[in-house]
Amino acid sequence: MTRVAIVGGGVAGLAVAALLRQHGMPYRIYEQSARFTAVGAGIQLSPNGVRILHRLGVGPTLREHGVAAESIEIRRWDDGRLLCAVPHGDACVTAFGAPYVLIHRADLQRGLVGLLPAADLGLGRRVVSVSEDDEQATLHLADGTSDTADLVIGADGVHSVVRPALIDDVPRYSGYAVWRGLLPVDEVPALRRVPRVLFWFGPGAHVTYYPIAARQTVHVSAVCAQRADTGDVAVEKLTAALDGWHPEVRRVIGAARGISRWGLYDREITGSWHSRRLVLLGDAAHPTLPYLSQGANQALEDALLLADLLAADPATALDRYQRTRRPRVAEVHRQARHRAALFHLPDGPAQRARDEDLARQVDLSHLQWLYGHDPDAELADVASTGGRGEIGSGHRPWPE
Repeated sequence: MTRVAIVGGGVAGLAVAALLRQHGMPYRIYEQSARFTAVGAGIQLSPNGVRILHRLGVGPTLREHGVAAESIEIRRWDDGRLLCAVPHGDACVTAFGAPYVLIHRADLQRGLVGLLPAADLGLGRRVVSVSEDDEQATLHLADGTSDTADLVIGADGVHSVVRPALIDDVPRYSGYAVWRGLLPVDEVPALRRVPRVLFWFGPGAHVTYYPIAARQTVHVSAVCAQRADTGDVAVEKLTAALDGWHPEVRRVIGAARGISRWGLYDREITGSWHSRRLVLLGDAAHPTLPYLSQGANQALEDALLLADLLAADPATALDRYQRTRRPRVAEVHRQARHRAALFHLPDGPAQRARDEDLARQVDLSHLQWLYGHDPDAELADVASTGGRGEIGSGHRPWPE
């Protein structure tokens, strides 16, 4: 039976481990952190990801700690004018079989860790490189030791150490950075009463906030044109970058705690995601800018298909996985880059055309291509066509 080593203990790595375990396949996770800690902030889980998490058994975690968004609203940066409000809530469940869930990344991580035996979690095991030959793959560790496996899954994010063994490229800085923080929901009580995602679009920046942690905490993020440096950043510097924005935005930003800043990177959709004994998953394969909130959701889709294919036929699994997933993630990648421009337009004709298009988005129909993804149909497509997946007919991109 195929011995699988999974590099990375984030959402992607934990999910594929749990799915392999359901299939009875042996695996081990290699995670550089010595323990799982409450890192990160909020994460948006669209129905295509939530359905997979329910299949995994994470439903109780989502119900206890997550928040189902009633709508996603977009407002103008200076006067707060509502540009669009797309109902989610019950409409999302009716249309796509699952809600749109807002959750702290640490709560989701704990839910996934709870599905796995502690013995399968190789904490404090930092992989620095991988190699392979005809017989096995080798993981080279930071402490000078090495381990072997029949297959290595790189689930270690945009700065993956597995990817260089397959693709010779570097991450592409987008020209934007994201500032993230948390604040008590009492600072934005309207989000406790009616939980929703609020976007504010403005020149060179956008701000997002929404409730997490069973409506007790609010996640806030601001994406601004910035240098790519990271680390803790004083809130005063962020509020200065949002000079002239609506008082509500500046008040929420000013109340945020633990603000940090991270450069936003992606990579081109290029090269092969796999060799004979190595394969990439999630952001390690197709890192995408966050403007569709699909990083974790696409990783979950990857994990489900890859695990199912490995269980069915390891000899053909990797090629079928790549050929099936590539068209979908390439379109998500393209749409995310397109939104990087649309979200941050300066006031003027292009901004007004964007706002007119937003005003026409009154229901979930324009999201059918994204939220309505059917993994069972995708697996059936692998069987019937050899993995020549296509974008669904429900896709309606924003105007170019």
